[in-house]
Amino acid sequence: MQTTIVNNQKKGHGPVTLKEKQDIQKQKRNDEQIKKEQAEKDAVTIKNFFHETYLPHSKINKSEKAWKAEEHLFRVWIDPVVGNSKFRDVSAIEIEQIKTNMANAGRAPRSVQYAIAVIRQIFNFAIFIKLFKGENPTKNIKIPKIDNKRLRFLSPAEAEQLLTELKNRSTQLYEIALVSLRSGARADEIFKLKWGDVDIDHGKLTLWDTKNTNTRMGFMTQDIKKLFQNKRAGKATDLVFPGRGGVKIQAISKSFSRAVNAIGLNDNISDKRMKVVFHTLRHTYASWLVQKGEPLYTVKELMGHSDIKMTERYAHLANTNLENAVSKLDDIKIG
Repeated sequence: MQTTIVNNQKKGHGPVTLKEKQDIQKQKRNDEQIKKEQAEKDAVTIKNFFHETYLPHSKINKSEKAWKAEEHLFRVWIDPVVGNSKFRDVSAIEIEQIKTNMANAGRAPRSVQYAIAVIRQIFNFAIFIKLFKGENPTKNIKIPKIDNKRLRFLSPAEAEQLLTELKNRSTQLYEIALVSLRSGARADEIFKLKWGDVDIDHGKLTLWDTKNTNTRMGFMTQDIKKLFQNKRAGKATDLVFPGRGGVKIQAISKSFSRAVNAIGLNDNISDKRMKVVFHTLRHTYASWLVQKGEPLYTVKELMGHSDIKMTERYAHLANTNLENAVSKLDDIKIG
């Protein structure tokens, strides 16, 4: 090593001191390590990344329903097209192929939209953890437009008819439906409700880990309060509406749709947005509030909407209230 340095000093190039030579060798080792690490990153397939990194992260940060939906979309639609590909090899062409496959199979635009969202999140997470340095291939993909907003809400007479039919079929299903109709709670929020979340004295329900991951308060009407007062309360950690074996219910019983069909609420209706489903009860809650003159912002907070735009779908129901407000000006005489 010393001989090399002496020769470099004579020739006037290369490291001329021991430290310079050591620094060069250290830099070379670092460059080789970086090159090796990058090669390892480049070798990671979409499938490996999804199962080893992305999905475990989703299980921690998303609801069970959400990550299971992502796993299903990946397994059925995404993996067959890009699963064995490296990140750098996936382009808009492959994403369009996934869209085409889903459309040809008759999948709804909402499902296609969700699948693209999963791909986008996979790439965004890979970029975030510095596994991939390229551009997200979903960036310029045209997302299918959808309008799946529920338009149907029940009249008081229809709601009473439905509750009566449900009560004849299942007391628990009737109670779950009543809580949704009178508090605006989502089905899963009710399924997760425990006795420690029920404050009868103050007329409040604590709704944990809702759709937008926030916890919010629900408020009891007198009929809900009476319902809870008449139920036999369990321990604070016990579910209020347990499924078989005391575990959390996973989905609304098919008895609900049977009850809806029995009283003809969906007769001659083909548009899915106009069909009565369990979520119609929550939609009815918001609609009735707006019809009663409650401001949209108040309804937004009660519904737990993350964006006022979600609540604005009910704005048309406030037209009568607006007309009534303007009519009050008739009391002011001028001219």
